[in-house]
Amino acid sequence: MERLIRLSERNKFEMQKILPKDDVVDKLAVYFQNFSDQTRLKILSCLSIMDMCVNDISNILNINQTTISHQLKTLKDQGIVEYKRDGKILMYRLKSDNVSDMMMYAVANFGE
Repeated sequence: MERLIRLSERNKFEMQKILPKDDVVDKLAVYFQNFSDQTRLKILSCLSIMDMCVNDISNILNINQTTISHQLKTLKDQGIVEYKRDGKILMYRLKSDNVSDMMMYAVANFGE
């Protein structure tokens, strides 16, 4: 067994208590996969600006509605987006301002 270099055994124990358990890490990995898909990132970028329906997202991104709907379902199943019915139209929005903040931060720091 290797010895700790900079941490004490107490620090190691404290770190192990704080670190997420394997089942939580698995859920985090699935959650963050949503941010590794280019289409989903484009959709999230749109929804960071305003609530939108499938047709409008499709027209803005020039991606067919079936693909947009499929990706929105994935994002909805992950609890990232939600929708509100407006007559026959479903208006999608980000479920949490945290996602919008994260998207805006990423664009500001990694965009052109």
